[in-house]
Amino acid sequence: MRSDFAGAAESYDSAAVLAREVGARMAARLDLVKIAPQRVADIGCATGDGVRELHRRYGKALPLAIDFALPMLRAVRKRSARWRRLTGRGPRLVNGDVRALPLAANSLGLVWSNLMLHWLDDPLPALRELHRVLEVGGLLTFATLGPDTLKELREAGAGVGAGDTVRRFLDMHDLGDMLVAAGFADPVMDMELITLTYPTPRAFLADQRHLGVRDALLGCQGWRDWRRLFGAWPQNAEGRLPASFEIVYGHAWKPEPRQIADGRAVVKFHSR
Repeated sequence: MRSDFAGAAESYDSAAVLAREVGARMAARLDLVKIAPQRVADIGCATGDGVRELHRRYGKALPLAIDFALPMLRAVRKRSARWRRLTGRGPRLVNGDVRALPLAANSLGLVWSNLMLHWLDDPLPALRELHRVLEVGGLLTFATLGPDTLKELREAGAGVGAGDTVRRFLDMHDLGDMLVAAGFADPVMDMELITLTYPTPRAFLADQRHLGVRDALLGCQGWRDWRRLFGAWPQNAEGRLPASFEIVYGHAWKPEPRQIADGRAVVKFHSR
């Protein structure tokens, strides 16, 4: 998937309707949170909509744009305002994998991740790494795809006996359990369905290719199966093909440690 995503840097914005909408809804949730982080990071930043929102919202914070695809980071730089680039006030670009970030422990006040974690076969190591780099009292906020994503395609495939290769995504309750296992406190999870519509299957496939996720999302099966599946995809009242995406939102805080590195428990005494 890394090469597909890297190759999509130039076409990504033309198809990133869902990511932009989800990012706007993530930003609205931050209106309810009163924090003043010194460093913020958009992890899995793609072309940088998220880090630009964080930079606008937390103007005094140092913004980091982090992605494993170098062409995406170049796109972030290209899309930054020219005066920011010239004055060195644009986002700091970091090439790294979320499971092994090149950042110091306790160095971030806010981590934002929009539609990235679901591409990991096991998000738990990434969540543990995000816990490591957050400072005590720091906030993780993210959105991922949930199990009802592309339910129309699954149902169409089942109806005609075509193979189901659409990627399976984790339930929000499983993600909440992983947050606790990674050391986070007070996780809050919720979900909603966002439905996009397409005039033809070809238009849907083109969007996924432009995003660099077509193969990772849909897998591989024979053309005859795809033809039967697409033929069974039900149209809506306007004659368009609906594609539902279950969006799982989560946020959680890094609490004070209960034990130190050598395993001894931390006990606090308060005088009265």
